[in-house]
Amino acid sequence: MNAFHALRDTWFFFSTHLVSIARLCLPLVFLETLVQYQVSEALGNDSNAPHGLLVGLFFYPLYTGALILFLNARSSGGEMPSDRELLARSLQLWPRFAILAGATTLATLAGVYLYVLPGIWIMIKLAFADFLLVLRGMTPLRALYQSFTLTSGFFWPILLCVLCVMLPVWGFELWRVQGDGSEPNALAELLFGTIGRFFQLFSTVVLFRLFMLRDALPQRA
Repeated sequence: MNAFHALRDTWFFFSTHLVSIARLCLPLVFLETLVQYQVSEALGNDSNAPHGLLVGLFFYPLYTGALILFLNARSSGGEMPSDRELLARSLQLWPRFAILAGATTLATLAGVYLYVLPGIWIMIKLAFADFLLVLRGMTPLRALYQSFTLTSGFFWPILLCVLCVMLPVWGFELWRVQGDGSEPNALAELLFGTIGRFFQLFSTVVLFRLFMLRDALPQRA
């Protein structure tokens, strides 16, 4: 599993299918950003974190599930479902995917509270859980367990890819939050928030590529 090749292939795929990915996911990403902003305005920043997580857990499985189905359809070379079909199938998966996303988020946050490094380790070990649930039809618990198994021996390539993708996104988010000290503009908040969340989808694409590479290898005992 070569991290450089995975990143190169992912960038080529993402740039080639950017319009299709945007058409499929961007409306939901924008809606998530809008709801997050409304929650923040209504409840204040001090109350935003837990409620913001709940908003994310509602929208994330919808557009991520649709994106994973899109990636699988394009990589298999078969018939390409319409955006409506992809979103309808994603909606069917939503209850299980929401449970999985909640469990993954809580596990990662618990690890982060244990001095950050355990949170990073858990995040990488659970990196394949979404794909196992959406593409293999596993239950949330089974997907979590199987992700731990599949990522064994491949921690560093996965971590390298995730950091290469997410560090620029996290830097952008940090810059957006800190700003210049002036009163935040609602339109700018929505625009930059949507851009940041949309480009986080690149991590899903690179993890899908790594998942397919790992899945093609012989299973380890």
